[in-house]
Amino acid sequence: MSDLQPVGYQLWLGDLKAQIQVAQQRAILAVNQELLKLYWQIGNDILQRQQQQGWGSKVIDQLAKDLRVAFPELKGFSARNLKYMRAFAEAWREPEFVQQPVAQLPWGHHLVLLTKLKESSSRLSYAALVQQHGWSRNVLVHQIESQVLQRQGQATTNFAQTLPAPQSELAQQTLKDPYIFDFLSLGMAAHERDIEKALTQHISQFLLELGAGFAFVGKQVPLEIGGQDFYLDLLFYHLKLRCYLVIELKAGDFKPEHVGQLSFYLSAVDDHYKAEQDAPSIGLLLCKNRNKVIAEYALRDNSKPIGVSEYQLAQCLPQNLEDQLPSIERIEQELQGDWLDEEGKGG
Repeated sequence: MSDLQPVGYQLWLGDLKAQIQVAQQRAILAVNQELLKLYWQIGNDILQRQQQQGWGSKVIDQLAKDLRVAFPELKGFSARNLKYMRAFAEAWREPEFVQQPVAQLPWGHHLVLLTKLKESSSRLSYAALVQQHGWSRNVLVHQIESQVLQRQGQATTNFAQTLPAPQSELAQQTLKDPYIFDFLSLGMAAHERDIEKALTQHISQFLLELGAGFAFVGKQVPLEIGGQDFYLDLLFYHLKLRCYLVIELKAGDFKPEHVGQLSFYLSAVDDHYKAEQDAPSIGLLLCKNRNKVIAEYALRDNSKPIGVSEYQLAQCLPQNLEDQLPSIERIEQELQGDWLDEEGKGG
């Protein structure tokens, strides 16, 4: 038999690989849905018997023991997991949940939704985001705890006046207020350059906080205008908006003159970077503090699409968690970039 491959073999092989991958994904999804249906049914049975026949909570412990004897190779029927199944059935009272995005999630994600959120509408919203962005369970926990849904679309902007309707609505929902940079381990008195350096050192976490669709272009991006050099703090490209996003960091309060500076940068980016098929560049001012009324006045008659948001370097923590804050040594390590080097070796 000849070692030479016939014409078209590689193309056919690539097509077969794609078909196999799709079939594998469908099989995994089907197994997951069947597992969720089983868990819902078990949880619903427990719920119904406790409500209608007055069975106490100890029946769950007994059921866990009996199922362990009957199925010693299975690990999903502990008393704790059976209680989660009951809560699962109570949260989704009808089995029609299998038609919702929530039915596409692994059981571990469901446990996060059950324990972190009380409203079914919130669970569905976060489930849709998980499905859209492919969040891991840990990322889902982070997004819920940082209240990403409540912050989405809350930036002060002039997009309605400066962008066409479809673009303006998407751009508005793309920005948040406030942005939470608690992964930086920086003090509240950090300077703009310190924040910028730390953000780019932790670009993965920064992109996660920005949201889906952002591609990092660079920091301190040089622009030569009229024989003078200017530098953009941070430059991104948004894949859905199809435009550049210029981010300027301000360590202090928002001031109206910040809008003029950013407008100048946006004009320069449109001239130097924007391609013919790109939408107009958008600016985002990230300030330590922002007076909403002043920001609205500053943006009202400006022709460039600009948003203004606050940022937080750390969320308020309960008193009993203060001992878990990073040490001075860890902060110094962050600023020196040692932590980033260790991450690179691990990846």
